[in-house]
Amino acid sequence: MATKPLTGTKVFLMLVAFFGLVIGVNVTMMKLAIATLPGTDVDSPYAAGLTYDREISAAQDQAARNWKVNAHIERRADGAATLQVEARDASGQPMSGLKFGGRLERPTDKRADLQVELSEAGIGIYRGNAASVAPGQWDLVIEGEARGTRVFMSRNRVILN
Repeated sequence: MATKPLTGTKVFLMLVAFFGLVIGVNVTMMKLAIATLPGTDVDSPYAAGLTYDREISAAQDQAARNWKVNAHIERRADGAATLQVEARDASGQPMSGLKFGGRLERPTDKRADLQVELSEAGIGIYRGNAASVAPGQWDLVIEGEARGTRVFMSRNRVILN
């Protein structure tokens, strides 16, 4: 059986094929990494920096109101979760007429975030449901509005089983 000799052309083509494959895999992985970005907190850090002073002012105003807002979230066996928020003013009276909204945010993957629509179930009690909530760690974000202005915001890490 006669073997073909290894020529310079064959070596050149093998090198081009090898490096072409390596570069192709690197470009594909780079494109996938740039397209997903699951671990970012904000879409635009520059825009978030511009609103930083307003966020500090809103947090100081919220602290001055001295409201007591308690939230309870429970995940059922079917994967649905129920969120209940109880809001009281500084004197302990239930607050009615506010618009509360909730969000479950995955700390590791922004694409898995879920909105929870809350409606007033009683005086000062707001409830809502979310379907298909996976078990694990979530950030529970609660925002309250009055007359179109955010008057309350809370972010807490919760573990749902």
